[in-house]
Amino acid sequence: MRISARADYAVRAVLELAVRGADGPAADGPVKAETIATAQDIPHKFLEGILGDLRRAGIVDSRRGGGGGYRLARAATAITVADVIRAVDGPIVSVRGERPTGLTYTGSAEPLLPLWIALRANVRKILEGVTLADIAADELPDPVRRLAAEPAAWENP
Repeated sequence: MRISARADYAVRAVLELAVRGADGPAADGPVKAETIATAQDIPHKFLEGILGDLRRAGIVDSRRGGGGGYRLARAATAITVADVIRAVDGPIVSVRGERPTGLTYTGSAEPLLPLWIALRANVRKILEGVTLADIAADELPDPVRRLAAEPAAWENP
C-alpha cells in the first residue's frame, strides 16, 4: 500500500484543524487555508483542492469572508484516518484500481484473492481504529503502538 502525497497532506491538514481546536464549542474559529499550508508545509494551491474534497465528504466545513476559513465538520473523535484518506483518494486498498472484492483469479493465482482481502482488512482495521483526536492527543491505540514498536517495522528489507 502506498500513501499518496494527497492523502498525507489531507491527514496533516485535518490534524492541524483538530489541534487548533477548530471543532468544538471552545474553538478558536475557522482556520485559513494559508495558515494550514504554512504550518504543515503543504503547497497552498494543492491544499485548496484537498480541502474542497474534504468539504464535499463532510469532514470539514468552510466559511467565506474575512473571518472565514476551515474547521472540522464534526468532532475529531468522530473522524478516522480512513475517512480522510477515502475522501481524497477513494478506496483504502485497491489492486489495479479495483477493490479486491471485485476481482477474480483463476488457476495458480486463485490464492491471491484472500491475500488481498486480508491485506485490506488489516489496513482498514488500523486506519478505521485511529481518530484525529487520538493523533492530536498523541494517544494512538495500543495495537497501533505495539506494531510501531516492533523493530522490524522500522526496517526496509
